[in-house]
Order: sequence, then C-alpha cells, then structure tokens
Amino acid sequence: MTDASTNSAPAARKGASLHRTDPRTRRRNGAERRFRLYGAAAISMGLLFLCVLAVSIIRSGAPAFTHAVVEVEFTLSEAQFEEAESQLLKTAVYERYFNAALTAQLRDAGFDVAFDENTIRRIIGKTGGTIRSYYRADPDRVGESVTLDLPVSSRVNGYIKGRVTRENLLDSRFLTQADLDLVDAMRDRGLIETKFNWGFLTGKDSGVDNPGGAGIGASVVGSFFMMLVVLVLSLPIGVAASIYLEEFAPRNWFTDMIEVNISNLAAVPSIVFGILGLAVFIQFMHLPQSAPLVGGLVLTLMTLPTIIISTRASLKAVPPSIRDAALGVGASKMQSVFHHVLPLAMPGILTGTIIGLAQALGETAPLLLIGMVGFVARQYPDGVVDGFLDPNSAMPAQIYTWASRADPAFYEKAWGGIIVLLVFLLAMNIVAIILRRRFERRW
Repeated sequence: MTDASTNSAPAARKGASLHRTDPRTRRRNGAERRFRLYGAAAISMGLLFLCVLAVSIIRSGAPAFTHAVVEVEFTLSEAQFEEAESQLLKTAVYERYFNAALTAQLRDAGFDVAFDENTIRRIIGKTGGTIRSYYRADPDRVGESVTLDLPVSSRVNGYIKGRVTRENLLDSRFLTQADLDLVDAMRDRGLIETKFNWGFLTGKDSGVDNPGGAGIGASVVGSFFMMLVVLVLSLPIGVAASIYLEEFAPRNWFTDMIEVNISNLAAVPSIVFGILGLAVFIQFMHLPQSAPLVGGLVLTLMTLPTIIISTRASLKAVPPSIRDAALGVGASKMQSVFHHVLPLAMPGILTGTIIGLAQALGETAPLLLIGMVGFVARQYPDGVVDGFLDPNSAMPAQIYTWASRADPAFYEKAWGGIIVLLVFLLAMNIVAIILRRRFERRW
C-alpha cells in the first residue's frame, strides 16, 4: 500500500488563514492592479493624442470648406461679349467689364469709403475666367441681368476668416488697409457673405496664382482610377499567389525563399517602389507619365505583399478539419480549397485587401517619382480611357503640392484635403468591417 503520509497536503503556514490575505498574495494583487493601471494610462494617453490630432486637423482644415463670396447683379451686353471674345486676352476683358460694373454699383449705393477699380481688383481677384466660363456655358444669359456669386481674393478671404488682421497687414499691391475699409462696409451691407465652398470638393487645381479657386475634385477622380487599377490587379494576383503558396506549393527551399522575399517586400520603403516604377513603366515601357495607370501599377507592386500576407493568415485560420472533411467525402484538393476553405477565409481576405488599398490611397512617395506631384490637373478626364491614360494628380500628391506653396491659403487647402483623404480612409475601413461581419462564418 502507498504511504498516505507521503501524499498528504503540505502543512499550512503558521498563522495563515483563509479569511486574511497573506503578504505574498497582496504583492501579487498589487502588481496586477498596477498593470491594469498602466494599461488604462496607455490607452488614455493614446486617445488623448488622437483627440489632439483630430482637433488640430479639423481646426486647420475646416476653413477650406467655406469661402467669402460677393453677390453682384451683372449684365453683359452682346457688344461686350463679342468684343471680349475677339480679344487675345479674353479673361482680362471680362474682368475689366465686371470691375467697372461693380464699381458703378458701389458708388450708386453711396459707400462713404474711397475706392477705385484697382481696389475692386484687389478685393475680388481674378474673376475673368469664371465669368467667361459662365457665359460660354449658356450664351442665352448674354444681355440679361444675372446674379453672380464670385469668391473674393485669397487675402481678403483670410481677413474675413481671421487669418489676416489689420495689425499684421502691410500695404502692398495685393491688399491695403484702405481695401479692408471697403470690405468691412460691404460685409455690413450684406454684399460679402461666407458660404459653403462646393468648389473645393468639385473643382480643379487653379495654379499658384489663384488659391481661392483651387479644388480637390480632379485629384479625387485621379485617385479613383488609380485605386481601380490597384484593385483589379492586386486582388486576383495576391489571392491566387496566397492560395498556391499555402495550399498547393511543396515545402522546399524555393518556396521558403519566396516567402522570405514576400515578407521583406512588405517592409521595403514605398519610395523604392516609385524608383522601380519610374525605371520599368516609364523609362523602359514608355507608359504615359503622371497617368493613373502608372500610379496604379506602382501601388499594386507595393500592395501585393500586404494582401498576400493577410490572405495566407486567413487561410491558415481555417481549421484543418474542414479540409479533411471535404477530402473524406470525395472532394478533390481544388474543390476543398475553392468550395470550403476560400469562402471561410473570405472575411479576412476582404479585410486585408481593403486595408492594403487604404494604405496605397495615402501614399505620396511613389507618386513623386512618376511625376504625379508635378502635374496640375485643371480638367476632368473626358472618358474612362482618358481617366486611366491622361495625366492627372492624386489626393496625397495634391495635398503635398498645396503644402509646398508659399501662399497661406494653399496651406489651408492642404489641411482641407487631409480631411477629405481621412474621410475616404475611414469609409474604406468601415466597408472592411461591414464585409467582415457580412461574410463571417463560425465553426
């Protein structure tokens, strides 16, 4: 028989009691409480930094979504229209007609501040192109009295938004203290109002001389066509490569080398892919520079490792019993993968793909190398083919261009573009969450 004394429980420590916590247990409980406190403090600090970042972006970028406009009644006669269209500098003629008409209206209204047509030109800015486009879009408006909402110049817009003050303003050929007197008088009479700037969301880049007319719409279209190229190429190639490596490829030194290289490519700086795209797609294949097609090809190379890694992880997460059960009832290897394993891994595949696309959407460095940052997109593409092949810009490249310009109004536009880009990224992540919940299956 076994000696019962050898298996008996160790003797209780002297003075120990179930109703009293011993020092060792107190130390262990204290360490656990401190660890929870450290975790809560880390999360709180992260949330604090996130809130500070969000507030800074919104505070700096929100003014880009509003602008000050002058509401003016204007009549362009047939003779003036024909004369303007016959001149070499057409927009300058339209601008001269409008400035003269606005000057006459302000004098008839009895403004008690001194001004002339040069004052109007500094307040309104370059309006000739806008007025000409307005009448060319509908020639029937010629000869009729119409109401025009024209944006003020960038410096006047900054004064109304508080970015420019009388204290830090020095009289120059762009704006003077006397001009601000007229601006205040027009605001008091309701001739200058602040409205939502739809042109920022739908407009095009207007060059370095007109920050008030700059918009991000054309860049959004360029990013859309670029993401279509990335999606069409990276999803099937990445998923097919992942299925082969995970389910069919033999385990040898060659596949091991491929897996190591894929992991290394995921950590390669994005600007290296830009150099590769410049050498291969532009200098060797002679594809059009600054085109969304080239940008999409470059970003596809950068996105493929992310999609392959996430897809392989999703395939590994499917229990082996699913494969064994399919093979046990007579299914082939391909049938078990495509009919059983792949549908169960689809939530992770879609999530990884959308996250990869979101990462590619915010990349700027590869686009610098293929010239998309140097092109000013002033027109929308005429069709689908032109959308892929014509030079265009992308949202991150456009934001970089605005941030590098000297006028503070462009800096404001850059912050507004960041808000638009973050909205797109947030929408893509929400879609990823919805798709994951929609296709998720439990076993």
